[in-house]
Amino acid sequence: MKKIEAIIRKSQFKAVKDALHEIEVNFFTYWDVTGVGNEKKGHVYRGITYSTTDIQRRYLSVVVSDQFEQKTIQAIIEAAKTGEVGDGKIFVSDIQNTYRIRTGEKGNQALN
Repeated sequence: MKKIEAIIRKSQFKAVKDALHEIEVNFFTYWDVTGVGNEKKGHVYRGITYSTTDIQRRYLSVVVSDQFEQKTIQAIIEAAKTGEVGDGKIFVSDIQNTYRIRTGEKGNQALN
């Protein structure tokens, strides 16, 4: 099993959520976060410079079976990509085990 964590633009969340549902990844957790990006300069709008160092993002966390790892990553990349700086990051880590509290099922059975 893999834990896939993605930090994406809030504006791309609906597209990512729909893409995950399309590949039958229907359970994930998300929350709003603020982070600091690589871009050091601000944006100028009508002569006023706005700081872009504090960036509003959405953080997704999903655990999938090994066979869904690449499908899930590809769905997130395709849906979240705008081609601009700040599209986000994806992190993948191994999960030892998972348990469904209600039934006591463990492993892949607990994911569905």
